[in-house]
Formats: sequence, C-alpha cells, structure tokens
Amino acid sequence: MAASLALLLLLLLCPASSDAAAAADELSLLSFKSFLLPSDGGGLLLASWNASSRHYCTWQGVACGRRHPDRVVELRLRSSNLSGTISPSLGNLSFLSKLDLGGNHLSGKIPPELGRLSRLRWLNLSGNSLQGSIPAAIGACAHLTGMDLTNNQLRGTIPLQICAAMENLAYLYLDGNGLSGQIPGSLAELPSIQDLSLKNNRLSGHIPSSLGNLTGLSYLDISNNKLSGPIPSSFGNLTSLSELDLSDNMLSGSIPSSLGKLASLSGLDLSDNTLSGAIPSSLGQLSSLSFLGIDSNNLSGVIPDAVWNMSSLTVIGVQYNMLSGMIPANAFSTLPHLQRVYMDHNLFHGHIPASIANASNISMLTFVYLSIGANRISESLPKDIGLDTLDLSSNNLSGQIPKSLGDMPILHSLNLSFNNFAGEVPTNGAFANASEFYIEGNANLCGGMPELRLPPCFLKPPKRKHQIMLLPIVISLVSMLAIFSLLFVLHTWHTGRKTEGPTRTQMQGHPMITYLDLVKATDGFSPTNLLGSGSFGSVYKGKFDSNNVDTDLVAVKVLKLETPKALRTFIAECEVLRNMRHRNLVKIVTICSSIDNRGNDFKAIVYDFMANGSLEDWLYPDTNDESGKRHLNLYQRVTILLDVACALDYIHCHGPAPAAHCDVKPSNVLLDADMVAHVGDFGLAKILVEGSSSMQQSTSSMGFRGTIGYAPPEYGAGNMVSTHGDVYSYGILVLETVTGNRPTDNRFRQGLSLREYVERALSDKVMDIVDRQLSLDVQNEHETLDDSSHKRKIDCLVSVLRLGLSCSHELPLSRMRTTDIVNELHAIRESLLSE
Repeated sequence: MAASLALLLLLLLCPASSDAAAAADELSLLSFKSFLLPSDGGGLLLASWNASSRHYCTWQGVACGRRHPDRVVELRLRSSNLSGTISPSLGNLSFLSKLDLGGNHLSGKIPPELGRLSRLRWLNLSGNSLQGSIPAAIGACAHLTGMDLTNNQLRGTIPLQICAAMENLAYLYLDGNGLSGQIPGSLAELPSIQDLSLKNNRLSGHIPSSLGNLTGLSYLDISNNKLSGPIPSSFGNLTSLSELDLSDNMLSGSIPSSLGKLASLSGLDLSDNTLSGAIPSSLGQLSSLSFLGIDSNNLSGVIPDAVWNMSSLTVIGVQYNMLSGMIPANAFSTLPHLQRVYMDHNLFHGHIPASIANASNISMLTFVYLSIGANRISESLPKDIGLDTLDLSSNNLSGQIPKSLGDMPILHSLNLSFNNFAGEVPTNGAFANASEFYIEGNANLCGGMPELRLPPCFLKPPKRKHQIMLLPIVISLVSMLAIFSLLFVLHTWHTGRKTEGPTRTQMQGHPMITYLDLVKATDGFSPTNLLGSGSFGSVYKGKFDSNNVDTDLVAVKVLKLETPKALRTFIAECEVLRNMRHRNLVKIVTICSSIDNRGNDFKAIVYDFMANGSLEDWLYPDTNDESGKRHLNLYQRVTILLDVACALDYIHCHGPAPAAHCDVKPSNVLLDADMVAHVGDFGLAKILVEGSSSMQQSTSSMGFRGTIGYAPPEYGAGNMVSTHGDVYSYGILVLETVTGNRPTDNRFRQGLSLREYVERALSDKVMDIVDRQLSLDVQNEHETLDDSSHKRKIDCLVSVLRLGLSCSHELPLSRMRTTDIVNELHAIRESLLSE
C-alpha cells in the first residue's frame, strides 16, 4: 500500500507535458498491479508488466492508441484470475476507452475515481466479488455506451446520477447483486438505452410507468426481485422490445392488453407473480413470439383462440393457474414450431385434444412435450400419441390403456398416474420399461411388467341382470351419504374457526406451538431477528423462554402464502421431514398452522438454530462484517462435504421412504455451532414411489425447475425427479466448495461450464482453479510440511475434484452412488488426518 501511495504522489508531481502524461499512464498501471495479490495466478499473468524490460504498451492486456501511441486506451484483463482490489489510479488513464476486468476474483469497492475517465465507452467489472455501492461518480462518464456490473456483491440503490448525463448509454447490466430500493424512474431519461437488465436483486416498489418511454429498448429483464403493483400499460409503447422478463416478483393486477402491440417480442415471461384476470386475446397479435411464460399466477378464464393461432410459438407455460374451459380439438395443429406445452395444475376439462394424435405429421416433428396433469380431463385415451413425453396424471381419465400406444416409435415417457384407468396394462414398446411410464394411483389396473407389482388379470363372470339394475341405486345412495357427511364436516370446521380464534396444529411427536408463541419468540417478527428472505418465506431467529420445546434458540420459517407454490413447499417439507431423523439433516422442532392476529392463514416451520449460517456464507463471506474474515481449510471442507453426502445417503436409501431433495446447493447446507453440516430446505423435495428404481418419477414432479446451475440436465429435458439428480447437484456443490466459483459465474456463460473448467485444469493446473484462500493455506503449509505430506494434500484436493466430476456426469446412471461417495470422502479425510 505504501508503494501505491508513492506512485500516486509521483503522479501529482509530474509536469503536464505529453511525456509526463505517458509516464503517468505507466505509473497508473504499476499502481494497479501493486493492488493485486501476487501469489495468485494473476501474478504470473502480470509478470510481463516490468518497466525495465518492455514498453508498457506491449504489456499483456494493455492497448495504446493510434493517434496517441503512448497513451493507454484499453485495459483488457477479462478472466485472468486476478485477485485483490481495484486501484484508484486507474482514474488517471485519461485516454482509456475500454476497461474490462470481468470474470476475476477482485474484491473491495469500485473506486469512485473511475468517474474521471471522460473518454470511457465500455466498463466491465462483472463476475467478481466487489462490495459496497455503485459510485455515483460513474455518472460523470458521459461517453459510456456499456456498463456491466453483474454477479458481484454490490448493495445499496441504483444511483440517480447514472441517468443524469449518460445520453450515450446503450447497455446497462446490474443483475446478480443485492441492489435494493426502487427502480429509478429517471432511467427513462436514457435516450440510447437498448439492453437493461436488473434481474436477481432485491429491488422493490412499483415498476415506473416512465420506462414505457424507452422506445429504443430491445431487452428488458427485471426478474427475481421484490417488485409489486401492476405491469405498466405504458409498456405497450416499447415497440422495439424483443425480450421482456418480469418473472419471480410479486406483481399483481391483470396482464395489460397493450402488450399485444409489441410486434418484435420473441420472449415474454410473466411467471411466478400474483397476476389475475384473463389472458388478453391481444397477445395473439405477437407474431414473433416464440416463448410465452405466464405460469404460477392466479389467472382465470379460457386461453383465447388467438393464442392457439400464434404460429411462431415454441414453448407455452400456463401451469399453476386457475384457467378453465376445454382445450380445442385442433389446439396444437396450427402451431408448426411448437416444442413444449405446460398446462398442468389448472381447471381444464373435456377430452384430450385429437391433435396430439397427429403430432407425428411432418409439420409437428418438433412438438415433443405436453403436460396437462392435475386438471379435470376426462373420457379415454386416444389410440395414437405423436409425442415424446406426455403427462396426463391426476385427471379423470378412464377406460383401458390402448395397447397401440406401446407401438408408437416417438413416445418415450407417459404419465397416467392418479386417474381411473382399469384393465390390463400393456407390455409392448414403451410399456416394457417400467421407468418410462407411470400408472400409480389407478386402483383397477392389472398385469403389466412384473416391476409394477400389479395383481394378475383374471376373467370375471358376466354380471347378472338384477345386479346391473341395482348398481345405480347403490351408487346414488352412497354418493348422497358422502355429500351430507362432507357438508357436516365443513360446517363444523367453519363454525369452529369463527368461534375459536387463532388455532394451532400439532405435528405428531412434536410440541404444540401457537402463533402468539412465535410472535413472542421473534419479538414480533422484528427485522433485527430476520436471518434471510426468499421467494416462499422469511426466516427469523427466535428464542423460547418456556419449557415447551427442548431448545431455546430456533429458526422460524414464515411462509408467504400469497406467493404461488408457497403452500406446496410447506406441505412438501413437512411430508418429507416429519419422520426423518439424521444427524446431518436440519431438525424440525415443530410446525405452526394457525391464524394470525388479522384473521389470515399463518403457516410456519420451526427448526433448530444453526449458529454458523450456511456454507454459502463461508464460501462468499461479506467483508463488511466480522464473518468476512473467516474461511474454511481443506479438512473442514471435506468434512462438510462428507456430512452432506451422509444426509443424501440417508434420504435416498435409509429413511422411512426414499426421497429426492431436488435443491442441493450451498445456501441449503447449514452449519451448527460445532461446524457440523445439516442439509435443509426440503420445500422442493419429492417422496419417490416405494420400491421403485431411483429414476421413478414423483407424482407431482412435472413442471419442476430447480436452481439454475445446480439442477441436472435431465430435469430440463424431461423433469425426471430422481436421486441421480441430487447426486449431480451434489457434484456441482463439491466443485464449487473447492474452487470457490459459483456455477452461474459470468465466466461460465460462453459455453464453458464449471465442470468443464475443472476438467481442463485437473491434469496439471489444479492449484490455478482452487479457491484463493484454500490455495494460500496449502502454500503456507508447504513451508511447515515435508514434501510427501504436501504431495498427499495436493492428492486429496485432486481426489475431491475427481469425485465432484464423477457425481456431475451428464448421464444419470454414470454418476456415483451416495454410499460410494461417503466411503470415498471417509478415505480422503483419513488421509488428511494422517499428516
């Protein structure tokens, strides 16, 4: 730091001549170098930055101008494995037009001195670990055309100064940070803006209607924030827009019919909000639309005929709404480019569209996936289905399963679970593989493959005439009795709810907790006790004074019941955890299903408190607090990975029922006071069918998304929930824990994945990809260890990375078994202890 201060002082003392200005550029570069950590791989890269041997314009990553050959105009050090902080001296490179430091490991704050770069046109600091706020001084870079600050740890609000004088700004990417506050309406004052991405932040409030004035905007993504209120009707003025993503917010109201004016729109994603009302028929005017995602809202009514005539559509997602009506017979025949349709969990009725039987026509070869499960579809199956994957589960279908379906060459996966099918199950074609079709929940089926464990089919004698005559009478009497019983139960429940006030629900074997108990324990759900917040709920730290529970400190997860899918995650988590007991699973203390003090439904899950937070907190510590100084050594990381593997082995193979977690990632690995890891957040978990293979699908798994970067490739292709999928996610977690790189880091966007990144370096560049702090530990320990002990530690690192690669294999059946993972990690840990 003293050297860098001397350099800055020397800059101030230099005379204002052209030679002095050139010398100032060289000194600024040397100051930048001095702020980096030389022990990292980036230090090797900057070894050429030596004033005594080469001219600075020839240094790697440096480019000088043509008209001013001694002035630095570009600094391009993208993905160069640089660590350290950004020197303020870069603000002295007065001719700099491009600064690209993306995809490194830089930390600290963005220097406000960068605002002095009056000629700067492109600024890329994405994919680092920068903290603090966005400096308002950057707004002084009036010639800036593009700024990319994605995937850092920036906080605070979007500075108004960015919008004040940047009339040339065309590309603004701020996604993947922790920005909060409202979206400034002054963003509408950026006349040249074309791409605007603010996704994956914590922005709140309403979307400014003034954004509708950005008529040159071609890309707008503000998904995965906390935005509320309506979608501005002024968005209909964005006629140049090709992609609009407002998903994963809390937007309400109806879908504006003005969106039908966006003739250039190719992608529209409004999913995971609380939108209501009908789908406007004006969307049918979007002649270029290929992706339509409006799932997981509160939409009702029918799908307009105009939507079924949008010939450009390739993907339609309307699942998890309250849409109704019949699906037109020719619904899919007018969509020649259609690939996937998600319509499950709605109120559609009638019969299966005849057009799916003709999907094998030459114009329909791309249409491979249709999900209309959990609706009210009735009647029988067509004899021909020209699809690769079809989900018809949880409907009212009846009759026999046509044997001809087994001979369809395209059909590979068929879900007929929880219907009213009867008779013999075919054994030909796709029906010869029990892992390719699903028939559970149909009580009157028989025969089929032995793996299905169905009763054999017997010929039944014909019914007598008087039995047939009595059957309708018996059915009517039973139905009337059932209806009266149901009305009585509903009346009793409704009366009790109105007279008893707040209730409490007990989870068998767990203590009873009331809403008022939780209010007291969390100090009225005080913000000071807030541990974190997500899509489905908020988690608070709580303390019980009574003897009602066997622990004093707890974590209380309060569900946001107004959020789509929140109730389903509550049910799933309770179902999976209620009978599971394991040292490496987060212990559920109890649940609370009650009424709050406003008369609204209230649901919460109470867990043991984890004093050391999550694995994510340790891999990416916030340097602004004391926890930012902590880090994990190799032994601790291996032990944590072993704990997680033991937890997965239990829920996959040794629990009361086989289950898949479906969301294994660092934020769901929690650490107690003794640094023992516990797997938590089972909100997406699925209980697999008893006795089935690990690839057997859960009855409610269709439409599953998972977490990007951790979800296995087969979930995107066919949504097959399995224990193999958990192993893939675990493999990515292993690679992330050792390398310190998220699978969604910016460097992995251009066709390179975290897995490939590790695989390429495994033979001879292992220490180049290992987490910086872990690498420093190993190097420092080398001074106190003999060569054989040091080599054994490197071998352990390689073994852990190889294990991660084996678990994250693209083919599900090629991945390791959890039992083998546990044994391998035990051996690695023993090797580390033997030093």
